[in-house]
Amino acid sequence: MTTTARLRAFVALADHGSVRAAASALVVTESTVSAAVRALGEEIGVALLEKEGRGVRLTAAGARYAGYARRILGLLDEATAAARSEADPRRGHVRLGAVTTAGEHLLPAMLASFRARQPDVTLGVEVAPSAVVWPMLRHHEVDVVVAGSPPGDLPARVRAVRDNTLTVVGAPGADDGFDPAGATWLLREHGSGIRTTLTSLLEDLPGATSQLIMGSHGATIAAARAGLGVTLVAREGVARLLAEGALVELPMAGVPISRPWHVVTHPDATASTELLVGHLLADETLGWRPA
Repeated sequence: MTTTARLRAFVALADHGSVRAAASALVVTESTVSAAVRALGEEIGVALLEKEGRGVRLTAAGARYAGYARRILGLLDEATAAARSEADPRRGHVRLGAVTTAGEHLLPAMLASFRARQPDVTLGVEVAPSAVVWPMLRHHEVDVVVAGSPPGDLPARVRAVRDNTLTVVGAPGADDGFDPAGATWLLREHGSGIRTTLTSLLEDLPGATSQLIMGSHGATIAAARAGLGVTLVAREGVARLLAEGALVELPMAGVPISRPWHVVTHPDATASTELLVGHLLADETLGWRPA
């Protein structure tokens, strides 16, 4: 088994938490995963795993090594994509990561527009909270991210920006004497950038607020429509519901908030990635402008 295969088995184990889950994700046997990780540990000379009950967990050395392993595998994939796209950018591969709201409301139109012009570019898409997509770019697991503002220590280039406004919404009637301190607040999943912004706003309110974690963008909006509470959302993501009267905007100090969308790539983006960025800036209907 090659070192690359061993690394993939180890990262799958680190990501999924068990040999069985890693084997299922890789579509191999459990013994194959166990043998690969054991051989990798012997090659490195330190234990990467230790027993925990009936299962296993990463040692401190294993957890440290996992970050490097992800980066190595990401760079290998990126190198392959870069070579192929350099030879023929219009037949290359672009790996995209997007936060949930962008994935639901921006990506479909963006990718449909791009595919209409470049049908032979292969696209891979990962939609996840911001706490997940930014590390994916850092580890070279994606070529471009569509999200809010990138972390300051991330070695990357902001290529395009697009207006985005966060606002507080609730069911019709919630605006009648609305009191932020007395409301039940619907929170997104852990790792969500909007959740982080909302919790910061709530810290400025007097007393402890009532909170309900819904776990996803769609569930949070559905709960707000049902009158379970109020929440902070991207206005564009609920524009139709606001126009129909299914949701109403609510007044709150410090809101609305400007949180522009960003298209972010590696400093040395592949030729196919450059095709995508160029298209986004050229298609005025998509609303992107140079950073």
